[in-house]
Parts: sequence; C-alpha cells; structure tokens
Amino acid sequence: MVHRPADDLGAAHDPGPDTARERLEAAGLEDAASEPIERSPGHQIRIGTASWTDPTMTAAGVFYPSDAGTAEERLGYYASHFPVVEVDATYYALPSRRLSELWVDRTPPDFVFDIKAHALLTGQPTETRRLPKAIREELPATVADKRRLYAKDLPGPLLAEVWRQFADGLAPLAEAGQLGAVFLQYPRWFFTSSENREAIREARAALEPQGLRVAVEFRNGSWLNEKNAERTLRFLEDEGIALVMVDGPQGFTSSIPPVVATTSPTLAVVRFHGRRTATWESMRGLPTVERFRYLYEPGELSEWVPRVMEAATHSADTHVLMNNCYANYGSTNARELAAMLAEELAQEGAG
Repeated sequence: MVHRPADDLGAAHDPGPDTARERLEAAGLEDAASEPIERSPGHQIRIGTASWTDPTMTAAGVFYPSDAGTAEERLGYYASHFPVVEVDATYYALPSRRLSELWVDRTPPDFVFDIKAHALLTGQPTETRRLPKAIREELPATVADKRRLYAKDLPGPLLAEVWRQFADGLAPLAEAGQLGAVFLQYPRWFFTSSENREAIREARAALEPQGLRVAVEFRNGSWLNEKNAERTLRFLEDEGIALVMVDGPQGFTSSIPPVVATTSPTLAVVRFHGRRTATWESMRGLPTVERFRYLYEPGELSEWVPRVMEAATHSADTHVLMNNCYANYGSTNARELAAMLAEELAQEGAG
C-alpha cells in the first residue's frame, strides 16, 4: 500500500501502515487482543475493530497475510486475532439471513458481531437503489424516483417491513449467540427532546423482542452537555439501554465528551473514532475512511485504561471498537490497548 501522509496530521498520528506494523511487532503484541480479557468473574472485555473489509485494511501487506484472499479467509483470519468486530455494511443495506449464516459458519462460536443499525432506523437517509427490490416496488409513486429516502417517506406498513427484514437478517447471529448489539447511531440533527427519547424507546421495543439488544450512540452534543447529561443517562439506565461511550474530536456540534457511564448491567460499549478534526464534519468528497484516519499514540490510549476498567466493573460485557480503520491503525491500537488493560489487571492482582 502506497502511503501519502495527510497534510493535517503529524507523523505521530499518520506514520503509515509500515511504521504502525513495526511498532506492533517491536512490542510483540500481535496476539494481545485475541481473547476476551476477564476483568473479574462474569465481566469480560472484548476488543476489536469497526471493520475487517475496508480496502485500506485489505490492501496487500497491511493486515492480512497473502494467503487470505477471499472474504471467508479474511474473516477467519480476523477472528483468530480479535473476539469481536463491528459490521458497518448494515447501515447502507439491509442484512440477509444467508450472509449472517455464513458469518456464523466462518467464525468460532464465541466470536461476536456488533451491528450498525440501518440508516432508516435512526432517521437518516438511504439510497433508494440499496433497498430490496420488493420494497422498492411498493414505494409510492411520489417518492419512488427519489435518489435518497428517509423513514418519513415510507408508508407505515412499508417502514415496518424494513424493521422486520433488518431483524430477520440478523436472526442467525442471534440464534447462535453471536450477536453482540445493534448500534443505534443517531445523526447530528437528532437533539435531546421528548420526541427523540420516544424514538429510542420505539427502536428498542421493535428490536429487543427479536433477540437484538441495542446500544445508543449520539452525534449531537446536547445529549451529554452539562444541562442534559444527568437526564440522558437516567433515561438510558431506566430503559436498560447501553450508552456508546466515544473518543473523538472535540469542539463540534457532533462532538460527544468522553463520558464514562454504564447504563446497562449487561453491556458497555466504547468506540474510538480517532481525533482528526479536519475531516470530522467536512469531508470534501473524501472517502469515509479518511474521516477516521488517525493512529493513536500510546499516551492517548492510556487515558482510557481506567475508564474501560471502570465500565467493565459494572457491565457483564464490555466491547471496545476501534473505528480508526484506516489501514492497520485500528488493529494496531486495539492490540496496544488490550496489552495496557492486561498489564493493569496484572498490577491489580499483584497489589
């Protein structure tokens, strides 16, 4: 992979995949995250990345060995190094039962998939052409020719079918015990309000009876600002919904502070987006991966060691996902953080 450093990032945060790999190999951390970390009996930490298929990650010599050339071989290789992965493709297209069955067949029985909710389920637009043919054929004539659709464009029965197909497509994962959670990632314009809290309740009510537990990630700072944070956390705790804690750029409307809060006794989630400010809200036609192109320095990761440990104390399962999936940046940082957590646990035990 030819690496061209980003103009807005220093060498420390965008050194290229060769340097990232050398950093990992020098520390001997290739297998640091391959197994869940036991915080205490009944409390596990799983660390992985938010993709295993990004082209910058599958490029030759970046993460996968040369003999992992197929989708099956890549997923198998990934699952031998990490116990959890996030699936982003379900945001753009409804999942299929067949694909979920293949994922189950290609991974160990204790491997876990976290799933990004489809755009229509969180009030965001989707490309009409990506909807299943049967749904497209039932669209009202007034919206059938639109390039993008929102949930409000669909008649009630048709939107209900979207929810049904989303849950049905994930059923094989749920039945196999390999579905971690569905991430409801709400957009910047989804601000705190009674109406939007009710939308979250409705999403949980639609998915949990199908065996799909949910976690919520906000992209509007109003939910966790000084005025509303207590109310938001109390709401999520009352509903039993996990808050997705985040590390990301600060100072934007969509910025969420690095709040540590476990609002569900069964699940805690932390997602690392990198701290690249230049592309956080202004992509200028760049591919999505550029938004998260950022290699964390060890000192930045260490800030989260006590936070993850605290979260894992209160939740049975803690999932940590590196969304900085440019090349091997996410896979490198995931293993570095896993090693830090293991060292912290060892020190606790010695103490």
